[in-house]
Amino acid sequence: MSDIEITDHSDAVNEAFEAAILRGLEKCGLVAEGYAKKLCPVDTGNLRNSITHRLDDHDVYIGTDNEYAAYVELGTGKYATEGGGRPTPWVYQDAKGNWHYTHGQKPQPFLKPAVADHAQQYRNILEDELKGK
Repeated sequence: MSDIEITDHSDAVNEAFEAAILRGLEKCGLVAEGYAKKLCPVDTGNLRNSITHRLDDHDVYIGTDNEYAAYVELGTGKYATEGGGRPTPWVYQDAKGNWHYTHGQKPQPFLKPAVADHAQQYRNILEDELKGK
């Protein structure tokens, strides 16, 4: 009978697997950020320039800390997609002193479609990383 030696490489395999997942998630975040920036409406460029992504454990977050991003994404007034918008029109005065009458702003989604419309691409990115491509 011959001696058989078994070597456990499970730690190395787990580390390689973890590294591949993190690389794939980072790539997904970069791609989603790019799509969001392409879809983002631009006036001054502040909103588009504030879009970023971050990796937190095994979650990728794409978004912005811009104070009016939610209003652009979801709309305002009677157009608010998540409800809660003001149902009646209103007036406001802009920085130049001009008065405006409005029913709100129609939504111009840029974050949700950047993720939802490219799910298969993100899956492919993760699969490629796991295969070592």
